[in-house]
Amino acid sequence: MAKDRQSSRKARGKRVRYKVKQVRRDRPRLSVFRSSTNIYAQIIDDAAGVTLVSASTLEKDIKDTIKCGGNCDAATAVGKSIAKKALEKKIGKVIFDRGGFLYHGRVKVLAEAARESGLQF
Repeated sequence: MAKDRQSSRKARGKRVRYKVKQVRRDRPRLSVFRSSTNIYAQIIDDAAGVTLVSASTLEKDIKDTIKCGGNCDAATAVGKSIAKKALEKKIGKVIFDRGGFLYHGRVKVLAEAARESGLQF
């Protein structure tokens, strides 16, 4: 049994990824990682093992518009950016992989911003 936060998150991540692969239906996966200072999102094609699109608070265009990389405003900016880049590459439907993080706070805000910008999941 997992004892600390990091190993608990990794165990949840394995469970989430297993369930995502069960219902994937040839869709790419929108994977989210959050640290205390930044948030990252990438769309991955698991069949080819390749990252199709990525966005994070470290990118220059996002970094200039936000005050801090570790809050909900930053997550909204990353969600809008990943959706815009995905739609430019004609990726309309994805499966959301929260990667062991709870669907709450920044992860939820990123998902909702991506949905509002046109990404379907």
